[in-house]
Amino acid sequence: MNRRGFIRTSAIGGACLLSGVYTWQIEPYWLEIVQKTMPIANLHDELVGKTLMQISDIHIGNRFDYSFIIESFQRAQDLHPDFVVYTGDYVSYENEKQFSQLEEVLKYTVKGNLGTVGILGNHDYGKAWAEREVANRITALLAENGVDVLRNDQRLINGLNFIGFDDYWSTNFYPEKVIKHYDSSLPGILLCHNPDVCDLDVWGDYTGWILAGHTHGGQCKPPFLNPPMLPVKNKKYTSGEIDLEDGRRLYINRALGHLWPVRFNVRPEITVFELTKAKGNI
Repeated sequence: MNRRGFIRTSAIGGACLLSGVYTWQIEPYWLEIVQKTMPIANLHDELVGKTLMQISDIHIGNRFDYSFIIESFQRAQDLHPDFVVYTGDYVSYENEKQFSQLEEVLKYTVKGNLGTVGILGNHDYGKAWAEREVANRITALLAENGVDVLRNDQRLINGLNFIGFDDYWSTNFYPEKVIKHYDSSLPGILLCHNPDVCDLDVWGDYTGWILAGHTHGGQCKPPFLNPPMLPVKNKKYTSGEIDLEDGRRLYINRALGHLWPVRFNVRPEITVFELTKAKGNI
């Protein structure tokens, strides 16, 4: 190999090494607090300017150092959110060890001044998304730490109506149990872990915001291209705000945790929405 070839090979090798270090050791732990406005129909005057924080997919387990989640929770607490919603996948379930791990993390649960609710994700149903006893234990741990888990249910909390679908891939996906009681006169927000549910005929007359997670934004995204891997059928459901053009507006959180600590161009996210009044329906 001549000198020029050696320099070129060394430069390529160095770039690959730096990219690998960044992808494995930097971006997975580089939290972004995303600030958005959330116009809501029929919002009461006293809720204008209040904040709603979304945290999703913390994936506590054996696959990465979850002290990052604890540190992120502590940072989020300093923002003093008025409402906090969790949109599923609290664990990457392998065995019962995840219960004690989650219990350790939940000592630092971020709670809203006015209310804290959550839903479950597919990983919260254990192996093959079919272990209801795993989901029940996770629900109990969340309740013990101030998170009201909605499983095809709704809750009116300090002027906001929270509707929660249980996970699409689980054994308890029955959105009709709650959507039949939808009251369009109430300022509401719907929580749904998997955004593919947006394409199902389960919504009745619902209009308004849907907060989801599940995709992690793909975790790795080449610049100017779509993520090569997404765990959804509808590949337009990557991350961020999407107008569904029928009165529903979807927001997909990029996830705070990860199945494996690999991210590129998709930083972990906590979202903070400022509540505003909508001009008519969204």
